[in-house]
Amino acid sequence: MSERREGSLEAPTRHPVEWQTEKFWDKDDLDSELERVYDICHGCRRCVSLCDSFPTLFDLVDESDTMEVDGVDKDDYIKVVDQCYMCDLCYMTKCPYVPPHEWNVDFPHLMLRAKAQRYKNEGASFRDNLLTNTDMVGKLATIPLVDITVNALNNTGLFRNALETTLGVHKEAPLPEYHSKTLRKQFVSDAITPKPVGRTTGKLAFYATCYGNYNTPHLGEDFSTVFRHNGIHMELVTKEACCGMPKFELGDLQAVHQLKEKNIPVLAKLVDEGFDLTAPIPSCVLMYKQELPLMYPDDPDVLKVQKAFFDPFEYLFLRHKEGEFNTEFPNALGEISYQVACHLRVQNIGIKTRDILNLIPDTNVNAIERCSGHDGTYAVKKETRAKSIKIARAVLRQVDQKEADHFASDCPMAATHIANLTDKVDKAEHPMTLLRMAYGL
Repeated sequence: MSERREGSLEAPTRHPVEWQTEKFWDKDDLDSELERVYDICHGCRRCVSLCDSFPTLFDLVDESDTMEVDGVDKDDYIKVVDQCYMCDLCYMTKCPYVPPHEWNVDFPHLMLRAKAQRYKNEGASFRDNLLTNTDMVGKLATIPLVDITVNALNNTGLFRNALETTLGVHKEAPLPEYHSKTLRKQFVSDAITPKPVGRTTGKLAFYATCYGNYNTPHLGEDFSTVFRHNGIHMELVTKEACCGMPKFELGDLQAVHQLKEKNIPVLAKLVDEGFDLTAPIPSCVLMYKQELPLMYPDDPDVLKVQKAFFDPFEYLFLRHKEGEFNTEFPNALGEISYQVACHLRVQNIGIKTRDILNLIPDTNVNAIERCSGHDGTYAVKKETRAKSIKIARAVLRQVDQKEADHFASDCPMAATHIANLTDKVDKAEHPMTLLRMAYGL
């Protein structure tokens, strides 16, 4: 690029992911686009403080003979891709050249294209396929007695050393617990008559997610208790599979397609029956709000589900604006350090979790808008664990300085990661759990 122009001041727009075209899978065309975008990033460098993709790129450029992108071996382009975990922050919070700017930079979806081509041509390691097969692992690990064994082994040094040696799962990374009494087994629906308010129907279908179902089943009770207390009728989604985000980040788009074919008909039917939709994990919400609609822009059921899917605190705040949120809180929560999950930030809805929690008397929420560096798998892999900790330092610094009464994140994995890295946090909590505590329920 010989000329640099001012970035666009218009709101970012997203083009569909054209993964079903021949061009998407063309290696030479991909390399040409990587070179073009890498050159723009090299001339800008605003995203250097985000993930490790950008420092990796800039080091490759600075260490090349020309000190420009044309001096970087194309075989090294994938090193940049390896460090991208699709947080989307560069697109939504930093890059001035996203569409509608004529340079049309969509770094995350370009990384997705590179991941998809590699997966199609080379597949993935046994570890990466295993870690992203969350449904299968969850079903096996939550068999009664098996869950006890798995949890015990995951806390045993000898086993963790072996796991690091054989699979490359870092021995110090906290692994989630598994529960045979899953969320779907213990969730109890209510008989509340729904009251439509604004964009909300007051009739909510809860998509448990893999992590919510197998690893944090207690969240189901917290969610149902709080929503019931606010006059919202809540039921479980009748049948569900993984949302596809782990496979999406791996580049296994065929697996994403198969999961979409399982989930969308069920969710679309619920929408037809008058249900709104929500989920306890921001990544799963984002999958239905953004990624699947961009992969299937002409699928009416996908778009129907997109329109009906809400972040849980977004949903409560929409009700609050119409006077239908219960603000009678007998319990104050004091100071809360709250890490805003990346996949929540990029939903472009504001920080509704903070806004709801700040309605509690004698409660102050310090929102930390920095990445935890977890990403589901990035923080547990042996080769990227140290980088994930480096990324998390900005969050840790604020948590340590604040020493708040509570530490929370909408992403349980991010929360656990941060809590594991600091001595200032006894346990990580979900904001919905805190809201239930404030209600004294």
